[in-house]
Amino acid sequence: MAQLIPLDNSPRQIFDTNLNIDDSTIHLYFEINYNDVAGYWIMKISDSDSNILLDSIPLLPGKYPAGNILRAYAYLGIGSAWLVNADNSPLDHPDDKTLGTSFLLFWGDTPT
Repeated sequence: MAQLIPLDNSPRQIFDTNLNIDDSTIHLYFEINYNDVAGYWIMKISDSDSNILLDSIPLLPGKYPAGNILRAYAYLGIGSAWLVNADNSPLDHPDDKTLGTSFLLFWGDTPT
């Protein structure tokens, strides 16, 4: 089951959420920032004890299932994440105005 992560185009977003992953619920903290110089969004994920799990992960879309942003980090057990071009935007990745509208972030179970 995939869950939509509520994002918008604010240049800095900090929030926490409960996610249903692999038949259990986990609590994660997110910090998402737009990098003006690079021209893309980056994500930091921390656990419920404020330990940083991942830092500076680019939010770039890809084809399912290879587009799983967390594919290399399956060992963390925090699931899978896909950035999806939801309205066929001609952009390759979200700019400072299209995150949360044209591009949506979905979270799901850890791939097996």
